[in-house]
Amino acid sequence: MKEQNNIEKNFIREVSQKSIPDGFIKVTDNPVNGLTSEQKVILNRKANAMFNAGNIEDARRIFITTGYSDGLTRVGNYYSGKNESLKALKVYYLAHNSRNAEPIYENIAKVLSALLKND
Repeated sequence: MKEQNNIEKNFIREVSQKSIPDGFIKVTDNPVNGLTSEQKVILNRKANAMFNAGNIEDARRIFITTGYSDGLTRVGNYYSGKNESLKALKVYYLAHNSRNAEPIYENIAKVLSALLKND
């Protein structure tokens, strides 16, 4: 148990110190290789606690790292509730959640269509 806590603390420290690009497109949507199922469970539990405490960005980074689609969907829902559609779309895309991404795509298409009609 102590060894798992040390692994968790070291990994979370490394993840929080590394800069994950905030660009619209992430280079890959695959989780980090080399994490065991047990490590993913530990990290996802920690990220869930972070999310529930309001630390959305650190939770998002861990969910991306582990590839936890349910966590990413909750982050996307949070962004949608804050009217941050592009951030929501990014995490929905990474979570492979087309049901939640489709309405955002439709809104983007409506905006582009309106812009093109005005030209």
